Amino acid sequence: MIIGAISAIGQGLIDSVGAFGAGAVMLLDALLGLFTKNSRAFKRILDQMAKVGIESLPIVLITMFFFGMVLGFQTSQIMVRYGAGAYVGMLVAVSIAREGGPTLAGIVVAARIGSSFAAELGSMKITNQIDAMRALATNPVRYLVTPRLIAAIIMVPLLTIFGDVIGTIGGALVAIDAGIARQTFFTSATQFLTVYDIQGGLIKAAVFGIIIAITSCRVGLNTEGGAAGVGRSTTAAVVWSIVFVYASNFIMTWLIYKGR
Repeated sequence: MIIGAISAIGQGLIDSVGAFGAGAVMLLDALLGLFTKNSRAFKRILDQMAKVGIESLPIVLITMFFFGMVLGFQTSQIMVRYGAGAYVGMLVAVSIAREGGPTLAGIVVAARIGSSFAAELGSMKITNQIDAMRALATNPVRYLVTPRLIAAIIMVPLLTIFGDVIGTIGGALVAIDAGIARQTFFTSATQFLTVYDIQGGLIKAAVFGIIIAITSCRVGLNTEGGAAGVGRSTTAAVVWSIVFVYASNFIMTWLIYKGR
């Protein structure tokens, strides 16, 4: 049993390293696709930007609005009790800009768009469309993954910006209802929220976009087993994308905000 457990752990580590390497190769290949001459590449990118950004915007705004309200409620209840209500705006705005906005936007995109990417590419894989593209000397990564990658890199930070704004407004509404003056809330928010906080959140969001696009597309292109395989790939894409978003969020938080 001990040998079996060690063997399983070792095999899992080997598989993880292999998957990371394959993802890095796909990322490089997809970025090189930007330099491939194709008259319809820009249109494909715009189509994916509409899917990632515009179609995801309502759920991101709803999620961030209620997150901001919950955050505003919790912080105002505690801070007002101890006479520090003037700092509620700072806590809400900074927390959303650094963590809430990029992380929740990434999770929403992973759930909604990551599953879509995996399902689309998985369906193409099991119907042999990917093999047909290779037979026609078309690189499937550069044709299919590049537009999705670029769209995710651009649109997840934009979704984060809108989410930051609506989340802060939601927090302000609850804080004002708790007895904190509107001017006090927004003065505190603008005084303590720095450009560095916002930039750090947007960097996180761009990295989350890369993670979601590459993870979902790789899982989709590796789909096997017919329609059931597409379902498994869709689930795996969402699960792994969210896991990687959480893990990378901790690493980037430590790197960007340590000591600040």
